[in-house]
Formats: sequence, C-alpha cells, structure tokens
Amino acid sequence: MMDSERHHAPASGELLAASEGGEEASSLLGSNRELAILYTIAGQLNRKVNVREALQEVLSQVTRLLGLKTGWVWLLDEEGKPFLAASQSLPPYLADHPERMTGRCLCLDTFLGGSLARAANINVLRCSRLHNAEREGDPSSWGLRFHASVPIHVGETPLGVLNVASEDWRELHSAELQLLHIIGDQIGLAIQRARLSAEHTRAAARLAAIEERNRLAREIHDTLAQGLAAIALQLETADALLPTQPERAQAAVRRALALARSNLEEARRSVMDLRAAPLQNHALPEALALLIKRLRVENRSRLEYRYEPPPGPGPGGEPGRFPALSPHCEAGLYRIAQEALNNALRHAAAEQITLTLAVRDKMIVLQVQDNGRGFDPERAQEYTRAGHFGLAGMSERAHLLGAQISIESLPGSGTSISVYLPYQGQEQERSPWL
Repeated sequence: MMDSERHHAPASGELLAASEGGEEASSLLGSNRELAILYTIAGQLNRKVNVREALQEVLSQVTRLLGLKTGWVWLLDEEGKPFLAASQSLPPYLADHPERMTGRCLCLDTFLGGSLARAANINVLRCSRLHNAEREGDPSSWGLRFHASVPIHVGETPLGVLNVASEDWRELHSAELQLLHIIGDQIGLAIQRARLSAEHTRAAARLAAIEERNRLAREIHDTLAQGLAAIALQLETADALLPTQPERAQAAVRRALALARSNLEEARRSVMDLRAAPLQNHALPEALALLIKRLRVENRSRLEYRYEPPPGPGPGGEPGRFPALSPHCEAGLYRIAQEALNNALRHAAAEQITLTLAVRDKMIVLQVQDNGRGFDPERAQEYTRAGHFGLAGMSERAHLLGAQISIESLPGSGTSISVYLPYQGQEQERSPWL
C-alpha cells in the first residue's frame, strides 16, 4: 500500500470516533426535535383560552409531530366522571357513533384504578371500544386495536387521560413516551391554571354581586327608609292635631304628601338604575356626561363635567381614545362617581359640583369636587355606624378595582374625592376554560 493510500485510510480509532460523533449528532437532533415539540405544545396551551380548543390543537400537533393517526382526551368532571374533551381524526367506527365514546372502558378503569402512573404502551390489551369492530372485521375502525395512554395529573390529583394511536400500530420508543409524559404534565398544569382562573372569576363575580346588593341596601336605607320614616312622622303629627287643630293637621298632611312624591321619584330612579347596565352601552366618558346631564335636570345645583382624554399618537395634537378598560372597571368607576355626586347633592348641600375624568400617564383619574358643607374624614367610621354607607361603599369599590381613593374635606370647606386607577393598555375579561 502506498503512503498516500495509508494516509487516506482511517484507523480503527478514527472509525470509532466517527461513529460516536454520528450518534451524538443524531442524539442532538432528536433532543432538538423534542424541544421543538414541547415548545409548540406549550405555545398552544398558553395562547388558547378555552380548554377544548387548546386540547384540540395539542392533539393535532402531537399526532402530526409523532407521525400518529388519531387521538382523544378524557377529562374528569367535578364529580369525577370522565367525559370526552377533545378528539382528532377518530375512525368512522367511533366518530359516526358518538355513543361508543361514552362511559367507562379498560383504559379509563386502569387510570382511575391508579395503575396508569406514567405514559405506557397498552399493546398487550386491546382497546375495549374497538373490540366488536375487531371481532366483526369492520373496516370503519381502520384496523386500530391498541393505543398509548398518557395520564394527566396535577400533583396527586388525576385530571384525565390522553390517548394516541396509529393505523399500523407501532410501539412508541421510550423517548417518545417520556415526551408524551411531559406533554401530559403540561396539559395538567394548563388545566389547573385555567380552573383556578375560572374560580377566581366566579369569586370576583360573586363579590361584585354582594357589593352591589350592599350598595342598594345602603341607598334604600339613606333614601327610601328615611323618607318613609319622615312621612310616618308627619302623618302621626296630623293624627294628633286633627281633633283640636285641623289647620295644622292639614299642613302636616300636605308635608307628608310632598315627601311621598319625592320618595316616589327616588324609587323610580333606583329602579332605573337596576333595569339596565350602569353605562347603558356607552363608554365611560359618554356615560358620565349623560349622568351629569340628567342630574342637572333633577337638581338646582350647578354641575360641571370635564373630560381630559389621553394625547393622540400622531403629531397633530388630536386627542387619543379612552383606554379599553374591562366592563367591570368601567362600571365600578361609574358607580363611584354616581355615589360621590349623590352624596354631594343629598348631604353636602353643595351649590357647585365638578366631575373630572382624566387619562394621565397610564392612570385613570376620577375626581368629584364640591363646595358643600364638608365633614371631618377622621369621623368617617362614625358616619358608617350611624347608617350612612356612602364613603365606605366608594372605598370598597375602589379596593375591588385595584384603585387608590383619596378623600379630602374640612367642615365648611367642601369635599374632594379622587380615584386613581392604573391601567396597562388593552384589558380583557377572562373567560372560564370549561
């Protein structure tokens, strides 16, 4: 052999090194593929709001990326009963007969019995839902017999099972099973996160409903109840004076009638507040403008409304649009403004009231100023104990919105109530997954 030939002939050590390098490259490529799959699945779970849509996307990705034909997901409801949450390319034998995808089966019994601890090939047990199709040779089953079952847990809590299969069933490799196990964990965490979010949303809705009932109770106490008590007092006076001083008794009756008419108008106003949403399908700036317009007609006080929009995006100086707050936030700010205005009109005997709504540096500022009789803020708890809940109600609303409230007043010097609500651009209502 010539020297040049010996130079090009690899030694056995070089062959071994080349072989090991190829295996490392193959392993690296496999790891990168698995990471890409997990990244794709995580993205689907994070982007989707509805759990069924998310699971549908996950099934589509899993079956495509692993070269499988079909799959489906069972979840457990609040009573621990399984239901079909998503499916991908079911064979006609199952897809055309939905009743065959209900009830218990061998795979679910194994899962609920605690034997399915990790992803496993169930290739020693035939799918019980396809047993009759196999026995009868039904071609609509596509020849499916076995599937891999992946448990979905969060901690020790079982949530459901992910099943995947192919026509020409092949046993999945250990790396693929491990990948499915991680995907099952991702699904479990996403479902748990969604359920916690849904519970939080329901709790917030319940709290808002309770707070609204409290507001109505406070308003009834401060208006209708006090008005009825005053009417009763005038009628009792008239009854006592009627035998001896009929003219004074008649005057008391007239005062009772005037109070009754006033309270009837108050009752109508309260009913109007209850019949429809506070903002009446208007954005907050327009709804506050309409509120001031209505109060001007009903009261003799001078009411002024100022709106300071955010600056526009362009150089032309045009004002920008009011930030897109959630309906909960807009309704809460509206109710605070409504309560502050009513307090100024009803209790402060104010002649001048100014309502300001401004957008300043990622902050919504709502302010109500009046030149009424004022009060001592240090005695706010005394007013609450005396049955006047307006200040406490506004503070509770601001707290629920995540806003800060400032109440400044002095006896004889008017009152200023300011609410500061931070916002981060576009806000959206969360929707429960299920």
